[in-house]
Amino acid sequence: MGKRWQVEKKKEHYYKSAKKENYRSRASYKLQQLNKKFRIIKKGDVVVDLGAAPGGWSQVALERVEEEGVVLGVDLQRIKPFAEDNFHFIQGDFTRDEIQKSITEKIGGKADVVISDASPSLSGIKDIDQLRIMDLGESVLKISVNILKDQGNLLMKSFQGPGYEELIKKLKTEFKVVKTTKPASSRKKSAEMYLIGMGFKGY
Repeated sequence: MGKRWQVEKKKEHYYKSAKKENYRSRASYKLQQLNKKFRIIKKGDVVVDLGAAPGGWSQVALERVEEEGVVLGVDLQRIKPFAEDNFHFIQGDFTRDEIQKSITEKIGGKADVVISDASPSLSGIKDIDQLRIMDLGESVLKISVNILKDQGNLLMKSFQGPGYEELIKKLKTEFKVVKTTKPASSRKKSAEMYLIGMGFKGY
């Protein structure tokens, strides 16, 4: 399966496009398409990218915020730096309190937008993996509530299955508008969905 998947990946349109256009991953096109439709990230925004490696979403976010904005990537793995001075990086587990404290210190307050294309380490056991996915989604939402400005936006990945509808309900308690969608660049066979919260209610 491994070799076959690698061959299919290299033939796949968005993989080829990413190589050609110097994007770090095919996932860059997901954020491009989602942002074009929903205008989640705008010029001058402060954006926090949770689970940023290898940097495909941070790369697109930098294009959208332009020189006036800031993008902060957070991941367990180090990622290759960007040339832009307005990109910052924290290496660590974003579910830990000390890393969340570092995030707010690094951006000097709160974020306009939180984005996350993160996925947990998967075991191959469906029920266990779904629990891990939902736990990660809960963590992303919890962090967003802590670091977003009033009226801020959230874009996060999730997967359909047990707990998915409950996660959407929780987003609706925190954001004025909640959307679910799947961009054209997502693989058709994938159960992944993207949840968008716009207009964080704050407290």
